[in-house]
Amino acid sequence: MYGQNKDDSSINRFTDVLTGSATWDPSSISDGDEQATGITVAGAELGDFVMASLSVDIQDMVLDAQVTAADTVTCVLANNTGSAVDLGSSTASVIVVKAV
Repeated sequence: MYGQNKDDSSINRFTDVLTGSATWDPSSISDGDEQATGITVAGAELGDFVMASLSVDIQDMVLDAQVTAADTVTCVLANNTGSAVDLGSSTASVIVVKAV
């Protein structure tokens, strides 16, 4: 992962980036409900930054992820679409960037 400073100069590559993934097949999620799954990411600690994605269209649901314990990232799908959604099986992938 790379980035730029406000003055457009390059910043150093993030050296502490961790990744993880897991198969996730949430059951049908009712409107107003949510489901969660845990992904093991060795070295993840509370306070680290997390980005998450699923290998399928999440159909207007919200996907959130955070480190909830040492070496554990929890992904949460929240359904506020107005009807039940059943995504089927997919791969949940996460990137953890160590907090400075």
